[in-house]
Amino acid sequence: MAGLRLGPLLRYVDPSGQATVWVETDRPGTVRVRCADGASGTAGTFQIAGHHYALVPVSGLTPGTTTVYEVQFGGRTLWPPQDSRFPPSTIATPADGDVELRVTFGSCRRAPDLTGTDALDALAARLAAAPGAERPDVLLLLGDQVYADAVSADTRHWLAARRDLRDAPGAEVADYEEYTRLYYESWLDPEVRWLLSTVPSCHLFDDHDVIDDWNTSAAWLAGMRSTAWWQERVVSGLMTYWVHQHLGNLSPAELAADPLYAAVRAAPDGTEALRAFAARADADPASARWSYRRDFGRTRLLMVDTRSARVLEEGRRSMLDEGEAKWLETQVLDAPGDCDHLLIGTSLPWLLPPFVHDAEGWSAALCAGSRGRRWARVGEDLRRRADLEHWAAFPASFDHLTDLIARAGTGPDAPATIGVLSGDVHHAYVAQPFWPTSVPQPTAHIAQLTCSPVHNSIPAPVRAGFRFGWSRLGRILGRALARHGRVGRAAVSWRRTGGPWFGNQLMTLTLRGRSARLRLDQARRSPKGPARLTTVMDRALTPDSPPDSIHAAETRH
Repeated sequence: MAGLRLGPLLRYVDPSGQATVWVETDRPGTVRVRCADGASGTAGTFQIAGHHYALVPVSGLTPGTTTVYEVQFGGRTLWPPQDSRFPPSTIATPADGDVELRVTFGSCRRAPDLTGTDALDALAARLAAAPGAERPDVLLLLGDQVYADAVSADTRHWLAARRDLRDAPGAEVADYEEYTRLYYESWLDPEVRWLLSTVPSCHLFDDHDVIDDWNTSAAWLAGMRSTAWWQERVVSGLMTYWVHQHLGNLSPAELAADPLYAAVRAAPDGTEALRAFAARADADPASARWSYRRDFGRTRLLMVDTRSARVLEEGRRSMLDEGEAKWLETQVLDAPGDCDHLLIGTSLPWLLPPFVHDAEGWSAALCAGSRGRRWARVGEDLRRRADLEHWAAFPASFDHLTDLIARAGTGPDAPATIGVLSGDVHHAYVAQPFWPTSVPQPTAHIAQLTCSPVHNSIPAPVRAGFRFGWSRLGRILGRALARHGRVGRAAVSWRRTGGPWFGNQLMTLTLRGRSARLRLDQARRSPKGPARLTTVMDRALTPDSPPDSIHAAETRH
């Protein structure tokens, strides 16, 4: 009897009445999504490495309405399950010209057996308990949806039954089949499965989706490529990301124009076509673009690949290759006049705690030879040990992004807000940049909005380290390191205006007209039931937003 192995995931929804729904089935066939309002869509499955997937385009949805849907396959309705304890899954189609948008975001979700409450589980519980209440219009998952290098105890046992863990890469995933195990473990969680079936999501990868510190430096990459297992690992990681996450990021028009998607769907088995693409994307990152743009009325979202698109050669180091940088520049500088809010999703924060920023610039300068060969070796060692590989570790790229944001945010046609949405660093904070008075001042409200983890542990030393990074002493020590590395001051300064907050958490931006509010919710254990979300911060980002409601809990975190 036909079955649904994974999904459904509601991915793309737009005001024209189009949506896409992603599924994995247990055999080939035709998947149908049928909506209560009469809208529907069908798609045949495609095969990758013995697995069968479909991305079903749905059309005919009525703008400004919400409709229940079901997934049919093999003559049976497979979703929702007959014994589901959750409300029916729905597709909420925005009306053209909607003035309010709620964007919830976060990153870093470890396997379910990790201790601590899961913010996505808690969000699902909140929405399921009140189906008619306010819910996100889109969920941004900003990296580390799976941890290929830090598997659960159950997955470790599964791997041990499959191969000898004494051989590299040991208790880490090695190939496509092992990657699919991570997605089953993560997305079959009942709360998360229902949540992703009813809230549209946009995805972006970060390092743990492949391996910790992925593409830190040229020396790091050379070391990985010298191993016998790395090629299969990285190719499989890119293949599974393309199937499980990237395809759903694209609009129906982009899918129709994608030659790889067409080739995979046309072939009896698309494995080799996808494998060739992934191998080429690893060898020549400029051959593939993982970044993408989504428009939500007068809000523009740019999701930027900061892992695969890197140029690592010393002397040419860049967070983005030339083509990717040009794409970002075009998208950012086209925003003035076209949108009220510009959101830049990048897994890695643009503005870090000042000590961390200066330490990364110092390490990058040492590696580039500012203090000679001996210090260059020290810089490379520190870069790897301390994960010093954010925007600040690519100084030219940091300056370029800073300049783009300033240019887009200055002038009478500038967006009301420009938000850089990030995760990765296992705490949440809000930072506001300031430019020297000698240059034109941005008219947009610009902020670094960082939120992670969704579900992970935050050891006490890590908390202490990030608190120090924001401290006055941390700033002083950071500047001393920068002077030692002969690093000049950044073209912009910034201060923390919220946080740091530690815990499993999600941020939500509510954008209405040209106003913006920001809320931070943390997952807390409840003695009388499942984990729940507790709001610890709720504040206006723009002067014309409703009055602040900053909870007392903010001061305790």
